[in-house]
Amino acid sequence: MRLGLNIGFVYGGDDHLDHLRLVKEAEALGFSVTWAAEAYGSDAATLLSWIAAQTTTIDVGAAVFQIPARTPAMTAMTAATLDRLSNGRFRLGLGVSGPQVSEGWHGVRFSQPLLRTREYVDIVNAALRRETVAYEGKYFTLPLPDGPGKALKLTVRPIRDHVPVYLAAVGPKNLELAGEIADGWLGILNDPGFLGEQLNQIRTGRERKTGQQDLDGFDVVVTTPLMTGDDIQAAADPVRGYAALYIGGMGSREKNFYNALAVRMGYAEEAKEIQDLYLDKKHREAMAAVPFGFLDSISLLGDKARMADKLRAYAEAGATTVALTPFASTVEQRIADLRTAAEALELSGVGN
Repeated sequence: MRLGLNIGFVYGGDDHLDHLRLVKEAEALGFSVTWAAEAYGSDAATLLSWIAAQTTTIDVGAAVFQIPARTPAMTAMTAATLDRLSNGRFRLGLGVSGPQVSEGWHGVRFSQPLLRTREYVDIVNAALRRETVAYEGKYFTLPLPDGPGKALKLTVRPIRDHVPVYLAAVGPKNLELAGEIADGWLGILNDPGFLGEQLNQIRTGRERKTGQQDLDGFDVVVTTPLMTGDDIQAAADPVRGYAALYIGGMGSREKNFYNALAVRMGYAEEAKEIQDLYLDKKHREAMAAVPFGFLDSISLLGDKARMADKLRAYAEAGATTVALTPFASTVEQRIADLRTAAEALELSGVGN
């Protein structure tokens, strides 16, 4: 099992410089990858290009490029360029986002996301293989049949023969799709005790692709908040806002994939309370309503020995990469926490 680093977004000020310090520390510690996100602020491609230019060994990954934000051809162009500029260190994470961002920000209807994702990945992979791309699907047709367009081939060659594709998937059917069409899965709110159920859904999709359910060569990335401290309850508190946002605010009352995930994880009553409070703008109350047990289950908290136990649990459950999101308030403490996590992985005996 390897460690990764989530740097998230750029918000302003000098936070991009803090991100770079964290990435360089992660690279020195032997982390395998750093992931950058996008929603409706900073984009991932620009940040990853900047990070790649100032590192040499750590992979740079999109977690994720939003499918409604770019045509599949544009995504292939960006992936090929980043792979070349990083000397073969780019990982392409994709996700459909959610209805509020897709329709409210990008003006793209959030309909049949599974089919849209399948067609999108088909085209991206064909383009990255440098085929002459012709495609006829429900959502994407290349070239358009009633105009002057013609089938084209990507002119920039990626460093690698295959740029790995990851899907950010939460629901059961999307997990199956990840197993079928992707090289890895970007998980979130990951409890080792629930991971087996999710991986069974991925195996179902994997079997459709390969005829076998094994996940050899498939990267299972669990996104994990990181906070050190002797007081476990206090260490969990900074994670409350993150959990409340996803369970309560990432979507509408009718459609919130993360709320539905919390329900499947056994927190139905709590998930409803968190969402009700959050959507009523009672954010502090929503944060307080997140159970400590939930926060502890999805996070790496405490001292080195406790973290080592959790990392063993992730490895035994099937995780291959633990992507850490440091939650300390200062960059100096976040760097210290990354070092503790690296020591914990060595102590655990499950590192690669």
